[in-house]
Amino acid sequence: MIIALPNKGRLSEPSIEILREAGIKIDYENRRLIAPTNKEGISVLFARARDIPEYVHKNAAQAGITGIDLVEETGADVEILVRLGFGKARLVVAAPIYSRIKTIYDLEGKTIATEFRRITERFFKEKGINIDIIEVAGACEIAPSIGIADAIVDLVSTGTTLKLNGLKVIEEIMKTEAALIANKKELNNFKVQALKTAIQSVINAKGMVYLMMNVPEDRLDKIKRITPGLKGPTVMKVDADGMLAVHVVVHEDHLFELVEKLKNAGARDILVVPIQRLIF
Repeated sequence: MIIALPNKGRLSEPSIEILREAGIKIDYENRRLIAPTNKEGISVLFARARDIPEYVHKNAAQAGITGIDLVEETGADVEILVRLGFGKARLVVAAPIYSRIKTIYDLEGKTIATEFRRITERFFKEKGINIDIIEVAGACEIAPSIGIADAIVDLVSTGTTLKLNGLKVIEEIMKTEAALIANKKELNNFKVQALKTAIQSVINAKGMVYLMMNVPEDRLDKIKRITPGLKGPTVMKVDADGMLAVHVVVHEDHLFELVEKLKNAGARDILVVPIQRLIF
């Protein structure tokens, strides 16, 4: 199996990291475009994020990580297996702050600069708005200020770059983030399914911890009432008379107050363990 990963940009390092967390380590020797991994039969292809949907569609790579916006823009017929939670952004229509453009309907007959021709054409066609498009290969936020476009369609995360260039958002087209994608003919491929499961388990485990404690039997009901487990705690008998072992998975955000509540309710020997993967 070949997994296509972005070779640069905001999705590159997080993509490599999530593979590592899923147990796939890449051999970077000689900076090859196709690199082996520690898993037999699995290699990584480094490519432009924009090209990855097409590579996966053509089965040059059986799986890949790229932005959902790029899947939409290329029109590649691939399967989105897992949304990865990083590289989040919004694809928006933006216009100069002090212009008369207040809504997208003010763009009738106007010119828009964008890297996303396909999405932009479809969006405005669905709205019944006629526009001209200038396709650019980056930094389209300067297009209105140099007079080549009236507005832009671009990705924003914080909106800082838009403000620095005197632009305002007038409409959101879509939300996007990185995703694991696969060729539709490879969905029953064992390695593809194993990759999906491994990566999903890493995402499931984010922010979760495994909480273990010993609890007197007569305090169990009270402990259960204050423990926000995924499906309730697991309770087991231990050698000590009148004691039970209670295990539960909780979100780390709950720990600060939860541990104190458990201690006050009679729990002892409380142990908090990080979770690397969690499979439901």
